[in-house]
Amino acid sequence: MPIIDLLERNHKLYGDEVALVEINPELREEQRVTWKEYELIQPTSSAFYRRQITWAVFDEKANRVANMLIERGIRKGQKCAVLLMNCLEWLPIYFGILKAGAVAVPLNFRFTSEEIDYCLKLADADVLFYGPEFIGRIEDIASHLKKKMLLYFVGDSCPSYAEDYYRQASNASSMPPIVLVEDTDDGAIYYSSGTTGFPKAILLKHSALSQSARMEAIHHETTKQDNFLCIPPLYHTGAKMHWFGSLYTGSRAVILKGNSPKAILESVSTEGCTIVWLLVPWAQDILAALDRGELKLEDYRLSQWRLMHIGAQPVPPSLIKRWLEYFPNHKYDTNYGLSESTGPGCVHLGLGNVHKVGAIGIPGFGWKTKIVDEKDVPVTPGDVGELCVKGPGVMVEYYHDPKATAEVLKDGWLHTGDMARVDEDGFIFLVDRKKDVIISGGENLYPVQIESFLAAHKKIHDVAVIGLPDPRLGEIAAAIIQVKEGEELTEDEVNQFCVDLPRYKRPRKIIFANVIRNATGKIDKPKLRAIYCGERLVEKQNQS
Repeated sequence: MPIIDLLERNHKLYGDEVALVEINPELREEQRVTWKEYELIQPTSSAFYRRQITWAVFDEKANRVANMLIERGIRKGQKCAVLLMNCLEWLPIYFGILKAGAVAVPLNFRFTSEEIDYCLKLADADVLFYGPEFIGRIEDIASHLKKKMLLYFVGDSCPSYAEDYYRQASNASSMPPIVLVEDTDDGAIYYSSGTTGFPKAILLKHSALSQSARMEAIHHETTKQDNFLCIPPLYHTGAKMHWFGSLYTGSRAVILKGNSPKAILESVSTEGCTIVWLLVPWAQDILAALDRGELKLEDYRLSQWRLMHIGAQPVPPSLIKRWLEYFPNHKYDTNYGLSESTGPGCVHLGLGNVHKVGAIGIPGFGWKTKIVDEKDVPVTPGDVGELCVKGPGVMVEYYHDPKATAEVLKDGWLHTGDMARVDEDGFIFLVDRKKDVIISGGENLYPVQIESFLAAHKKIHDVAVIGLPDPRLGEIAAAIIQVKEGEELTEDEVNQFCVDLPRYKRPRKIIFANVIRNATGKIDKPKLRAIYCGERLVEKQNQS
């Protein structure tokens, strides 16, 4: 069934129960309470650090969004983009788009104006919902956006070129729209990218979204009594598809606007959260704060917290070993997936397999896997090849890119670009990536974009960007810079030049050296990684 049916079912069965809670730690610092006091007050004002909505209100808000879009002429199959920070409005808007029969297009909140414009054009978007954090970026492109699409501003003091979302939605009907939405209909477009620059648009069916909800509930044994703490951004398939487990079971979830160790433990404690999905850096930060004594477990109510799981990047086994020393009763899971596979879960470790930490796991519910060589022939167990997955969450296509689609979709198998091996027990271990994408703190960095930016510097002759291992972020971006003959360039000059790059894209290590290229003129990144990853390991060993 379409994913929107789950929301309508929850309205009927659990209408008066809380569906979503939003926690803003910055406001909480101004309105300090202990978890014991917190149980007595349950505030709902938007001026307070905590807001909540029931399943009934959630569904009614989604209906208002759908009817508002329909009244403005949006029809089945048209594309509606969402550019919001995590907030209580995010999911009702997303589901309102789906209820209208339209296709939801979440955008990365780190996108520059240029990237936003590119992604809106690529998806053929007719509507954009955006928040106050993006006013500057949208103003840069608003002059031509407003000529061809509806702009809804989700915040106070609506700009003159946009429409006030709150006012328009409040005037729309809260009754279910009369639109037939089926499993086979297009449901969403998410963005991904290789190393070639701008993202690709990944088209997913409603059936893929629904399957991911069922799979999440099965993998993590989610029940009606669970409470999921959602920290990562909702534009990402990881966060949203993990929350789909809450949707599937009708259980509560908490949206946390922040990721500090203190905010995470306080939210788990005050809200009674039972499931938390963390990125590696956040788990490391919590452990470090506990090691330093900045946080003490006895100050929080954590006995109900039963599951911590991690995804989006390789997980060091030592991290989970340390985690279980502090949280010995926790179950643990690793989740592997791609936006092309409707997010996490096509491969997962499994709750009872902590002894296999280091592996990404076994095929997820409804999925098949194989590891193949360059001729697409399965390799012998233990040998390295490319990981391929097949299942109900495989994307339809890269929208408007049949060539790229044909490169990764073959006979229903999705070629992930990840090199892997399988052990004697059937557990899959990632070895390397065929693509040059750098995954830093769970975010993809695209070397070509950074290289193109740095190449504009008047003193730089050539530049290559590669990923170097980092114990906290997984990888960091390193720029190998070949300076023009007769010129001098310092690391400070490069860092100052990079101020115009989004912070997360700035190289964290600068190396002045010749850029190695192969016979065809391409940068020889495998050779560069062999040189500089090795040097970095030697440096670390010398420091220890």
